[in-house]
Amino acid sequence: MSVRLKLTLSYAGFLMVAGGLLLAAVWVFLLRYVPDRALIVSADPLNGVFPIRSNLLHVFAPRAIAVLAFLLVFGLVGGWVLAGRMLAPLGRITDATRKAATGSLSHRIGLNGPHDEFRELADAFDGMLHRLEAQVAEQQRFAANASHELRTPLAITRSLLDLAHRDPTRVTGELVGRLQVINTRAIDLTEALLLLSRADQRSFTPEPVDLSLVAEEATETLLPLAEKNGVTVQTAGEVVLTTGSRALLMQMAMNLVHNAIVHNLDDRGTVRVTTGIAAGRVSLVVENTGAILAPDLVGTLAEPFQRGTSRIHGDQAGVGLGLAIVKSIVKAHDGTLTIASRAGGGLRVTVELPAD
Repeated sequence: MSVRLKLTLSYAGFLMVAGGLLLAAVWVFLLRYVPDRALIVSADPLNGVFPIRSNLLHVFAPRAIAVLAFLLVFGLVGGWVLAGRMLAPLGRITDATRKAATGSLSHRIGLNGPHDEFRELADAFDGMLHRLEAQVAEQQRFAANASHELRTPLAITRSLLDLAHRDPTRVTGELVGRLQVINTRAIDLTEALLLLSRADQRSFTPEPVDLSLVAEEATETLLPLAEKNGVTVQTAGEVVLTTGSRALLMQMAMNLVHNAIVHNLDDRGTVRVTTGIAAGRVSLVVENTGAILAPDLVGTLAEPFQRGTSRIHGDQAGVGLGLAIVKSIVKAHDGTLTIASRAGGGLRVTVELPAD
């Protein structure tokens, strides 16, 4: 039995019950003024003769049955029409669901009319389709970029091996060294992809974490790299506690500080790392000097394989997933990530997490 038929029968049944109650009330009201047996003849010829109850039942019952039959037909027809109009939005939502199931996520219901339950459901469904379409497009871009990034070291490795095969007398030391660098980069990229997947799936056990200690440890670990690049690292702030994975939050801080050091001025650059708490949120802010970046470019830095400047070579090389990993870790901890360019050049990256 369809929902429309169920609603139609419900409407008709309710109308029949209401009509029956009304007729019963009329019957009870009439019985108060009709004698049981005696026939009373009025002295006033204008009033006529009052019938007894048996006569009243004989006259009232057929008309009551006719009224109930009319209410039944009226209830079925009217209920069918009303149910159809009420359920029309569900048909559009069903069609949109079928199209989405076939992979067409660009379709929208776009239901107009008053803001009732159906409108809220349709708007929520359209919002879900919009988010799914954006996520699928992002995953497709990510897969394409990941394939490109992984193909590059593999193609170079094949070229070097072909070269060694054609020229067996070639010095192998240089070849092995280059292969080691390329292999290390491929391993780093694979580990970064696995870390990104782990952060997206929230596969960790929450625990109290002091974000200030995490930031301090990250800066101390990367201090040799900063000294090598002539970058001064400054830390400040207060003890701030949050809940989450210490390993992931450490990776987040390491990525932020590493990016701030590598993408900096060639000489006498600075990095400032601060922690704080306000309005029930803890924050980690990493600022660095560097090149002036356009606002439209800054908005894409957290996307996978996006770089604000030219590719870095050597032992400072990244895989283009630093800020993408940071974004996923922050999202997994119900936080927010804000990236803004500084007026004098460089970036200001702010991470806000729920306070413990």
